[in-house]
Amino acid sequence: MGAEHMQIGQVAQRTGLSLRTIRYYGEVGLVEPSARSRGGFRLYTEADVDRLLLIKRMKPLDFSLEETRDLLQTLDGLAEPGLAEDRRAALAARLDAFEQAADERCRVLREQLAMAEEFAHRLRHRRRTHPAPIDHR
Repeated sequence: MGAEHMQIGQVAQRTGLSLRTIRYYGEVGLVEPSARSRGGFRLYTEADVDRLLLIKRMKPLDFSLEETRDLLQTLDGLAEPGLAEDRRAALAARLDAFEQAADERCRVLREQLAMAEEFAHRLRHRRRTHPAPIDHR
């Protein structure tokens, strides 16, 4: 195993993903190991780790597996050498759509966070203005 390859345990540690999640992403074709050891262990590269981290960042924004696959295929397509200009433009437009979707989902999450913070503030205020009675049993 070369220094450029990592076993799944090291990848899990680096990404904060479980072994099961990493294996699942391989099973559904999102991030397949770049190689296998002689013993059949999955081996990953730095590019694989980056791909896993991208998927991890998409999860809180509630992107589906299909959307995640679409984004990864779009990024892979844009990285192809000698890509025809019309294909590059179509992929770039697809990437723009993902950026807009991510921005919108972030906006919604910020609104939800603001509402949750206001709720917590109201609870703290109520606790200060209406303290629980002391039980003197």
